[in-house]
Amino acid sequence: MEKRVMIKKGAEAELYRGEWLGRDVVFKRRVRKGYRNPDLDELIRSSRTSLESKLLGEAKRLGVPAPIVYFVDRSSHEIVMSRVPGTPVKNALSGMSSESIGVLFERIGEQVGRLHAGGTVHGDLTTSNMIICGGDVFFIDFGLGEYTRELEARGVDIHLMRRTLESSHNCCAKAAYAAFIKGYRRTMGSAADDVLARAAEVRLRGRYVDVER
Repeated sequence: MEKRVMIKKGAEAELYRGEWLGRDVVFKRRVRKGYRNPDLDELIRSSRTSLESKLLGEAKRLGVPAPIVYFVDRSSHEIVMSRVPGTPVKNALSGMSSESIGVLFERIGEQVGRLHAGGTVHGDLTTSNMIICGGDVFFIDFGLGEYTRELEARGVDIHLMRRTLESSHNCCAKAAYAAFIKGYRRTMGSAADDVLARAAEVRLRGRYVDVER
């Protein structure tokens, strides 16, 4: 059996780095949930593993850099994919100039626009799930993604991006988000208006819940 090194243990999945057929890869395995009915747990893990592998392929088809899926093991609910060597956007921003951040987030906005225009949402748009590699920005972890053109899902994607910037990168959040929206509009065109309006509604809902609490 190939040697693996755990790189992340999350609530839904475990990530390992290792070698597969001579390739440097990441193994993503969905973990069993003891509180779920075993049959239901099996169904959920199987369907989500299958969907994520398809979404990664769809992202690449739409022109959005993403890991290459080499193999999907349905029996162990595991995806074998290429490892993206680079720096997560989350860790790169502190050493970047304002101009570079603007260019970066315009590009990110364009990529998200490509996903949305193609009928796909990422589901967890955070700077931890974007890796700068070789001049490109790779999108990883489509575990919460889906095929949909629903306004609500797209709006939530945009809201999550803005919330991440404000909570983790407050020093550049305003400028980065403005650049992101500029890039998003470039690829979404007039369809961006309704999505951004829905994102604003989602944001207000969140504020209302916070006040109520």
